[in-house]
Amino acid sequence: MQTRAAFQTCSAALALALLAACGSSHDDPAPATPPVTPPVSTPETPAAIPPVAFMTDVHFENVYGDFKSSQFAGIPTRDGKNATVRTMYAQLTSTRLFNENYFAFRAGLDDAYGKGIRYVALPGDYSDDAQPININGIADILKEYQAKGMRFFIAPGNHDPNEPYDDNEAGKNDFLTRDGKEQKVYATGNAACKAKAADVVCTDELMEQGYDKLVTKLADHGFMPNKADVYWESPFSKYTGQYSFDTAAAQAGLAQREYEICAEGEGGAYKAAGETKLGKSYTKCTTLLDASYLVEPVKGLWLLAIDANVYVPNANFDPANPKTFKGFEGAGNAGWNKVLTHKMHLMDWIKSVNERAKAQGKQLIAFSHYPTMDFYANQTGAMKAVFKSGAFQTARVPEAATTSALAATGLPLHVGGHMHFNGTNDFTDSAGNFLVNVQSPSLAVYGAAYKIVTYKDKDTVDVQTVGLNSVARFNELFAHYQVENDYLQGSTAAADVAKRWNRAILDTQSYGEFTRYYFGELSRLRFMDEYWPCEMKEAAMNLDLRQMLILSQLQTKVTLAQLKDAPGIVPITATCAAKGTAGTDGVAASQLTADWNDATAKADKLAAAANLKLADFSKVTAYEFYGDFHRTVYAGELALRDMGAERVAMYKVLMGAFPVSPAAIVKAGDTLSDQNGVHIAFQNQFKQVFAIFKGLGSAKPSGHFTIDLKGKKVTNADSAGLSFN
Repeated sequence: MQTRAAFQTCSAALALALLAACGSSHDDPAPATPPVTPPVSTPETPAAIPPVAFMTDVHFENVYGDFKSSQFAGIPTRDGKNATVRTMYAQLTSTRLFNENYFAFRAGLDDAYGKGIRYVALPGDYSDDAQPININGIADILKEYQAKGMRFFIAPGNHDPNEPYDDNEAGKNDFLTRDGKEQKVYATGNAACKAKAADVVCTDELMEQGYDKLVTKLADHGFMPNKADVYWESPFSKYTGQYSFDTAAAQAGLAQREYEICAEGEGGAYKAAGETKLGKSYTKCTTLLDASYLVEPVKGLWLLAIDANVYVPNANFDPANPKTFKGFEGAGNAGWNKVLTHKMHLMDWIKSVNERAKAQGKQLIAFSHYPTMDFYANQTGAMKAVFKSGAFQTARVPEAATTSALAATGLPLHVGGHMHFNGTNDFTDSAGNFLVNVQSPSLAVYGAAYKIVTYKDKDTVDVQTVGLNSVARFNELFAHYQVENDYLQGSTAAADVAKRWNRAILDTQSYGEFTRYYFGELSRLRFMDEYWPCEMKEAAMNLDLRQMLILSQLQTKVTLAQLKDAPGIVPITATCAAKGTAGTDGVAASQLTADWNDATAKADKLAAAANLKLADFSKVTAYEFYGDFHRTVYAGELALRDMGAERVAMYKVLMGAFPVSPAAIVKAGDTLSDQNGVHIAFQNQFKQVFAIFKGLGSAKPSGHFTIDLKGKKVTNADSAGLSFN
């Protein structure tokens, strides 16, 4: 079997090399047309379709990789290896882990293999940033599991590639040294390397590779045809007659899979109409690879791997040197919104694939790196209104028109990633087209899990979410982090003091517990500053759930400005408020005690009505509250499972506790006035926060659920699941 696999790899590589050598004209690329396939008289009746595991946003970093540098080999370990890892501080301020996911990925593969799963899809961001050290590392792991009988199918993400062409200036500032400090490691083209800076390690193992290298190195994993597959095509394949591997391989060369992209939209066959609509000529036009493909690994199952990366030429684009990576915008915020304008050929191809799947009785699962619809349980508008501008990366939410256009292709099921969280949403257009988007969680964050998708019959899909709470060796690097913590605690340098983190994370006993703690620290060290307005941040970081429930009931004329004269009652201040003009109907600050007692009595009754004790609400600290909120944003139903029934019940009390119409906030200019009553800003803002919280925790099922494509509904299959409803 290994000999056959090697032959297949060589055949694909040889075809690629020969085609690349022939070259191609980039002046007027041929329009992308759907492949011509043999007519099928009657739909097939396939045997049972095997399950497919989806593991997205692995962000693999090769923690025992080789920098191939005499300057820095990493941290020597007792078993003779060198740990080339990022600092714990870097992890705790990132929306992804860099190191422990190395072990989580193996755990996920082992778990899937043990469940009998042999097909695994990776919907993008399978690497840290497509560096050779990491791509070679994950390629070795895929080869290892491939030898056991597993097959892998990859769709590109915005981190692989980070840019369409090689970036030899890239690098990271925060690799961990043996004495707990940070080490800069850059590719040789970096300015610091050219200047021979003494504090920088230079190695091209840290360059960020573009499409050509990635598709070539990982050709075995869907990017190129394989003799083992029943069928394979790209958006540019033009087959006539019976499908054959040789024909597919002959048409799979990278030079034959390019499309024209311009600053304003897609060129080629789409340029004339686009220019007419725009009223002027397109500019900054070039060609890029589209790595999309359709594969039938087993009779009846079609996996549609969509390269939804869109790298739009920017102001730095140089027509004389079109392969300079600096000439393109990143793909992270573009997603499907830009596919509609800059990769229009994909929409035509997806429609064709879906029509042929229905005609031939194929079970179609599409996957790409990006979500196809609102991934915040339709809470995006509310989140934009409540939190800081740009908070929670709402710029990445697909527009309604984008979702409608995708549904119109007839695509029934799409699995996405990118946002590092667990969720489900669906959409039905006016024509009755039903599209379900399943967000597969990252293995590198809180709520780490993978999805198992199985067609039970032609109209019923079963989706299971498998959590990775137990990961072997997850704490293997903790001794190195302890050195880092000791260094930061012992240093008096301001930069080091600012990077101190809570070492209690090193006491965690499982990967699930570790990632939960990680998200608490990520919230404290980053999210609270980045996402929450000043007075909301102060309240969220100082009030426990008991105090929040009391504040939801408080009615007082004592103002924020008077809080300094009523210490010890409510732990908020007027720090975030602007000085306002005092009115004539004020009361003494001492009145707050009586008003607080009245509110406490009301809060006690609300708790009792839910068979809870008000005193127990204080067990949910401020740190736990805002951590829970962010964990629910990312993990949805999985976060509620982690909270447990009692805490979910407490949050439900808060969600129904606020006044129907809180008193309006008084502003001093554009800022909260300190003449507002103590309760007013909290009740206005946190009524909305808890409404969003409820929406996020009451979304479409995202644990174990079924999709009825004919009946157009998603049904929870987990009777023990928790919800805020």
